[in-house]
Amino acid sequence: MNRVPMTPEGYQKLKDELDRLLKVERPKNIQDIAEARAHGDLSENAEYHAAKERQSFIEGRIQELQAKLAMADVIDPAKINQSRVAFGAKVKVIDTEADTEYEFTLVGPEEADVKAGKISISSPVGKALIGKEVGDVAVVKAPARTIEYEIIEISFA
Repeated sequence: MNRVPMTPEGYQKLKDELDRLLKVERPKNIQDIAEARAHGDLSENAEYHAAKERQSFIEGRIQELQAKLAMADVIDPAKINQSRVAFGAKVKVIDTEADTEYEFTLVGPEEADVKAGKISISSPVGKALIGKEVGDVAVVKAPARTIEYEIIEISFA
């Protein structure tokens, strides 16, 4: 079983969602099914079918979250050598060609969210940044062009 690196925040977020599904959503859905069942003929009962469909979604998501949490390898970025880019680092870079500044946070694949600036350590950009220091240039081969990011700041917040 391959362990998946995850920040403490990412782990807690998944755990909170699982708790909400188990303690709030599942019991509410069970109640909705019981109410719909009490209305009589199930073959033409749209409320019943919608509640059963929702139950299927909730149970699937619970299983997915339990599997992710079981495979999580929680890594505290504060305990990592902070002079180089590593898991959990917040990295400010500048695209040397476009002269544009970006800020990335390196996280595990389960936490990646490009819109929020969270990139996976297994992505091409993540792989290029790992192990670099301030002043180093990370080269990323993208389909459109080769991108060079100069690292201007590394922090572990």
